[in-house]
Formats: sequence, C-alpha cells, structure tokens
Amino acid sequence: MSQRGNGADSDRILIVEDDAAQRLGLQQLLKSWGFAAEVAIDGQDALDKLPTVRPTIVLSDLVMPRLGGLDLLASVKQDDPDVTMVLMTAQGTVETAVTAIKRGAYDYLSKPIDPQRLKIMLDQIVERHDTQREVRALRRQLQERGTFGKMIGNSVEMRKVYQLVEQAAPTQASVLISGESGTGKELVAQTIHQLSQRVNQPFVPLNCAAIPDTLLESELFGHEKGAFTGAFARRQGAFELANRGTLFLDEIAEMTPATQAKLLRVLQERNFRTLGGQREQSVDIRVIAATNVDPQEAVRQGKLREDLFYRLNVFAIRLPPLRDRKEDIPMLAQAFVREFSSRNNRTVAGVSDRTMQALEHYHWPGNVRELRNVIERATIVARADMIEPDDLPQLTSAPAPATASSTGTALTAGITVDEAERRLIEVTLTHTGGNKTRAAEMLGISLKTLHNKLNRMKGEAASEA
Repeated sequence: MSQRGNGADSDRILIVEDDAAQRLGLQQLLKSWGFAAEVAIDGQDALDKLPTVRPTIVLSDLVMPRLGGLDLLASVKQDDPDVTMVLMTAQGTVETAVTAIKRGAYDYLSKPIDPQRLKIMLDQIVERHDTQREVRALRRQLQERGTFGKMIGNSVEMRKVYQLVEQAAPTQASVLISGESGTGKELVAQTIHQLSQRVNQPFVPLNCAAIPDTLLESELFGHEKGAFTGAFARRQGAFELANRGTLFLDEIAEMTPATQAKLLRVLQERNFRTLGGQREQSVDIRVIAATNVDPQEAVRQGKLREDLFYRLNVFAIRLPPLRDRKEDIPMLAQAFVREFSSRNNRTVAGVSDRTMQALEHYHWPGNVRELRNVIERATIVARADMIEPDDLPQLTSAPAPATASSTGTALTAGITVDEAERRLIEVTLTHTGGNKTRAAEMLGISLKTLHNKLNRMKGEAASEA
C-alpha cells in the first residue's frame, strides 16, 4: 500500500476508542500506512486533546463512557467544521448511521473494521482535504494578486468563472467550456483538473481541430500494429493515456459525426477498442470538452450531435471575451511583461500609461492569446524599461478590426448568408495581410474550419467559371 508523508497536516488522525486493544491495534495500523495517529480513551478525553493534537480526521467509536461518538461529533463540528469525523460501532444500525451522517459525519464503519475499506476511506478523505486546501490557497491568491491558478483577472465576469470552476472541480461530472479562440479554455480545464481528486493522474489535452479527420480516431483510441498503412507499432490513444485522469478535448465541434458517435459510446459505456484491436478496454476518465462556437448553435447546425452535447454539457462554463472584461487588461499585461522579461533576459518593468490606454482601447479579437503575443513581442523590442506605444505592433494601435464599410464591402438587405460570410472572410484576410491563423482567431473559428470554408469558396468560384 502507498505510504503517506509522516506528520503532514492532512495525515493527522485522532483515534477515539475505549477498548485498549482495539485502540492500540488501530494506531499501529494507521502508522504502518504513514499516518500520524494519536489516541484518546473516550469522547471527553478526545475533546481535551483536540487543541494540542489538532487532527484533520477523527476516527471515533460510537458508544463510549462519559461522552459518546454522536456527542463528540456535535462538539467537533461546532469547534472546527473542517475536521472530518468517521464513526465506528459494533452496535450500529442503519438509523444510527443516517443520524451520524446527517449530523456531519463523513461515513460510518461497522466493527470489526475492514482494513481495506478503512484505508480507501482515509485516502479519499486526505484527497478531499488536499483539494479543499488548494481551493483555499487559490482564493487567497485571488484576493492578494487577482489570479486563480494560471487564470488572471479580477473582473466580475472572471470571478463568476472561478466560482463555477470551484463547484465543478471536486465532482466527476463532464464539463463543456465555451468561448472564443484565445480566451483560455485549456487553462480552465487545467485548473479543474488541478482542483479535482484526479490531480495526481494524467491531464491529456487533444485539439480536435488540429488533427486530420483520418487520424483523429487513432489519436483518441490508439491503434494496433498493422491496423492501417503506416501503423508500424502499437500506439496508445488519448483515452488510454488519460486513464484515471482527465481528458481535455478542445474544439469538440470539429469532429466528424462518425467520430462523435464513437466518442459518445465510450462516454456512455466507459469501454473502447483500439483500431485493429480485438478486445474492449475499460477506462476511468473525466472528460472536459471545449468549443469556440456556441454549442447549442453548433447542435442546430448539425456540427455537434445533440446526444453528445447533453452528455458533455453536465456542467457548462462560458468564458467571456477580453473585450467584455477590459478591466483585467492591466493585470494581464503586467503578468505577461514579468513572464517574458524573465524568459528573454530583459529588464522591462511594465507598460507606460500611454501604452496601457492603447491596449485598453483595442478590440482584441484574438482575446488573451493575442494580448499575450503582443506583450511578448513588445518586451523583446522595447528600448527602455517601460513598453511604449512605438513598441507595439501596428495591429494593436488600431481601435478595432476593419469593418465592412471601411473596406468598401458594405452589406445590403437581401444578400444571402453565404455571400455575407464570403465577404466577411475576405475582409478579415485583407485585414490580416493573408494570415489565415490570425484571421481564424478574429472570426472566432478554428483554422481547420477557415480552410474548409476557403476550399468551398474556391470550388464555388470554379463551378461558376
């Protein structure tokens, strides 16, 4: 069995048992597992020792002289609600167990104690304590620095996101994160994993839009040697790599309907088969998915299967675009200056007032990712200890992306949606100087989707010719 670090706060247990032999036996057992275990002979003795022992877990008998387990539970919860109580009894009934849990006990064990069940329960409690401690640390971090894990921002919009992350993280529920490209969806997924009981297990990200359709199934489920041309050896897929951990599927709406159907089956049955494999493999994972389009609109357009949407959308988190939380720009900019000044051995200390005004007046179609790239470049080219407006790329000095009217492509009533989309893509590509990656970010679609639309437009133009 795994050993725990002796003396850690999360490992300190107070055993409350009036039977001397059982008390000593439990203490020796817990110490052999690496827990710091102290003892008390009854409930009153336990109350006297609580201030000095300061346990995080109390393992108490139910029936004892002077003060029984239920009365001890009430006193402990009143004095320190963070202490976890587990009750033991040889005289227990279902009614007593329900009463104990209603009053705040974590669980209930019948004597003689099953060591395996006790060990599993204690490990679960310690994991929960670790998660709670991490959440408290992140809350302090938010109050002191305006950051929550790797996420930066103290705006009302971001505080709502942090609250949702806190609520979702300790559960096993699937999460669907939506938001424009560059808003930080993967950071949210990483933070959820960090605060979950799977934190010590793998976090495996997979960008569905960056992988060709012909390879995506292999990336998800893996393949056996000889499964297809070029499969020279067995390869683990994301599901196998993420077993017992978290699988993050970015741009979920970019999957083909056939692959979405296979994904749905795995999520429902928790079994999968590698390409070319002959047997089913079970998998224990938590899936967090993300999309840069409105997921309900994607369902209406047939891009996302409705049944898959409901399977993933158990817990929904929407990230606001940077233009809707511009009060976070100074904090983000300063954090990026520190990061890139240190990484590139520069002495840039911050952003001048004039530069900050320019940053705050820009529309930021690429969101936080675009701001990060802009600050990285500016930190490198800056000639003084502060970033000045001249250090910013021309793109950043513009108040907003080019509009249809400013480029002579104004839309008129009666124009078709396809034609409007074509003009918008052309305007955006002109604005970015033909940079498709940048254009895709501004349009709020993946690069793969933009390529598909351009290929379709070329095909239509060729057929008209």
